[in-house]
Amino acid sequence: MYAWIWRRLPGAWHTKLAVAGAAVLAVAAVLWNVVFPWVEPKVQFDHGVVTGTPSPSSGSSSEPPGPGIP
Repeated sequence: MYAWIWRRLPGAWHTKLAVAGAAVLAVAAVLWNVVFPWVEPKVQFDHGVVTGTPSPSSGSSSEPPGPGIP
């Protein structure tokens, strides 16, 4: 796929490199400024999904480990 794109870009290799770099930057700018802000309220990575209080057996103990336990 990348070879197909590279062959269809105009100009010599340095022109192709500049056009490919500009295309990557344009796609990144569209993702950053349009797509990610649109998706963020729908995905909500910053909200936890685990609710409830932890049980005493799942937490760490306040006692130090015994002599044979690392």
